[in-house]
Amino acid sequence: MTAAEISRIAGVTRATVSNWRRRHDDFPAPSAGTEASPLYDLSAVQAWLRGRGHTSAASPTEELRTALRLLGPGSGVAARLFPLVAAASRRTPDELAELAAVPDDQLLARAEKAAGELPGTVPEAEPVHYGPDDAGAVRALLGCVREAGAHAALDVLAERELDEGAASGVYQTPEGLARLMARLLPAGASRVLDPACGSGTLLAAAARQGARELFGQDSLPVQGQRTAVRLLIAAPEAETAIRVGDSLRADAFPDVTVDAVLCNPPFADRDWGHDELAYDPRWAYGVPPRFESELAWVQHALSHLEPGGHAVMLLPPALAFRSSGRRVRAELIRGGALRAVVSLPARAAYPLHIGLQIWVFQRPDPGGTDRTTVLFVDGEGEQRDGATGTSSATGTATAGAGSRGGSRSRRSGPSASASSASAATFDWERLSERVLDQWAAFTTAPDTYADEPGVARAVPLVDLLDDVVDVTPARHVRATAADLDPAALARRVHDLHDQLAEQIAALAAASASGRWQPSGASAREWRTATVSDLARGGALTVLRAAPPGTRGSKDSAAPAVDRPVLTAQDISTGNPPSGGADLRADAAQPVATGDVLVRAVASGGNESAMTRVADDRDAGALLGQHVHLLRPDPARLDPWFLAGFLGADDNIASASTGSTLVHVTPGRLRVPLLPLEEQRRYGAAFRRVYELRAAVRRTADLAADTGAMLTTGLTAGVLLPPDTPGSPDTSGSPDSRSV
Repeated sequence: MTAAEISRIAGVTRATVSNWRRRHDDFPAPSAGTEASPLYDLSAVQAWLRGRGHTSAASPTEELRTALRLLGPGSGVAARLFPLVAAASRRTPDELAELAAVPDDQLLARAEKAAGELPGTVPEAEPVHYGPDDAGAVRALLGCVREAGAHAALDVLAERELDEGAASGVYQTPEGLARLMARLLPAGASRVLDPACGSGTLLAAAARQGARELFGQDSLPVQGQRTAVRLLIAAPEAETAIRVGDSLRADAFPDVTVDAVLCNPPFADRDWGHDELAYDPRWAYGVPPRFESELAWVQHALSHLEPGGHAVMLLPPALAFRSSGRRVRAELIRGGALRAVVSLPARAAYPLHIGLQIWVFQRPDPGGTDRTTVLFVDGEGEQRDGATGTSSATGTATAGAGSRGGSRSRRSGPSASASSASAATFDWERLSERVLDQWAAFTTAPDTYADEPGVARAVPLVDLLDDVVDVTPARHVRATAADLDPAALARRVHDLHDQLAEQIAALAAASASGRWQPSGASAREWRTATVSDLARGGALTVLRAAPPGTRGSKDSAAPAVDRPVLTAQDISTGNPPSGGADLRADAAQPVATGDVLVRAVASGGNESAMTRVADDRDAGALLGQHVHLLRPDPARLDPWFLAGFLGADDNIASASTGSTLVHVTPGRLRVPLLPLEEQRRYGAAFRRVYELRAAVRRTADLAADTGAMLTTGLTAGVLLPPDTPGSPDTSGSPDSRSV
């Protein structure tokens, strides 16, 4: 490892590392590299740091990434360590700590034995053997499983083989989206297939919904192995069959039919096998066009369903209206296979810059009832409504705004190129409730389903089979003049005007914070300490959320808790805790008033708040993923002083890794060493700045809602322009001469 990596894991500057090398004779000697760029042995450095009382400032996942990098490219380390993740997940934290503390030879022997006990369900897995060079990676893996959870360790190993981003086209399905898609399946779905299983998130979600036979296939061996291990951890009681190969060209389950298919297939694949599969019997609804690979995946999914079975698929918005796919879309509608289309906001799933769609299919049952309608749900409006907590009337008035397939992001959220945390911290509970309520009502009584203008509408098949066969939800869901009550809309506009006036007054009050004085002829200079230094000195405590799926200790009988979760998105928007969780009481980390909350992931150039201080409305909520919690000793640190300096752009940049995706290491953040009284002066100023930014955000949201509602009311003919001096009377019938 380099000197820069030593400074990162120790939470100090590179200058400090240079001083250690000069002043301490026992500092580890370089083991490789050059005189100008020496490289050090990770284990030796960690032992030296522990001997000096320096705990690692790097997160467990970052320590695992460092250990994997040190093994070099082409080492095949991921394939060797995947089985160990499953074995480690079955051990308690105390057992993992004990195992990590033994000498290297014992560690490797015991790890090899544990990994060898893995059931033979992992595709293309070879007998595991760990060599001496693997000791550091094995210890880091055990630490990652112990501190961050087995799923986090799996993801880090997969990163070794994959570039999860636009370059490779490999995107992980967010947990919240996977839960929503699985909940769209009927309750009795026991046999589930994912023909493009990727990381296994969808199959794991199906197992949580009761599926007991899981089939998966992926073209990448590392993804097949990743899915197999994930299911061993998440659903050890389920029967699983995971295969490696191209599902379209070489279906590993040609004779298998299932109750349900869940799939997030590759998008815009030009080389999916159009020519060689031209006469494939799966194309019951028409040969997919060369540039419509998604329609090949749709028909592949339908071919594996039992009659009456459901398929829920995540698809790009262009599939709903592209002219090249019109004929196949028409046949899917005409044949009764398409049941519903749900639009998602941008940033809800990868790729984050577009709003994807969930399509729900059902294989027609020869003796079943003819289907006459397709359900459309506008999930994009959910995020817009959630921005200010406005009533559903706002959503009704503004639904359908925006371009076809485009995004309608809330103003206070991250940009379209935001980090992976955007999807992870998205308010899936609120969106799921919106979608599932409509789906339940539609499937229970489709003939008597009552439309909810601006939210959902059941459209007759004959109305969809026009020249374009456009199934974009916004096209069909938007509220019309007939759906709007003029008197109710006028009252709502007046209410919004009153709220906006009050908020403008609050904004003016927040901006009146006195005269800001210059510090002098030059900027102030002060001594600083890292968060790691402060934690070692007892001035604060750094806490983490329980990993996803944590249920407490193996023998725990603690009851499950159901509390709101404070997410990274709540920090950036200033909203109260908005997430949901299913954790046991002994695994959950509650938030207390005065805690300092720091977002763990941000996007380059994002101007959203990175920190905030928990108040009474946050107290008792659970700490969400991608959030660091710092609990200061109030006798030594002022919370707002701490939050203000921790959230500074330069501080975040110096304690982060990545460019577009920025991961913050809290131990490396630095804080000035000032007397408590002076801290409180700075803290009061930082609090005023936070309140000013929050007031600006709320004012902008209310102004946007008011403008959208006025525009809708005027253009729909349900509102009249207000009278102004000298304007003609428009209260009666329109004068045809003025037209």
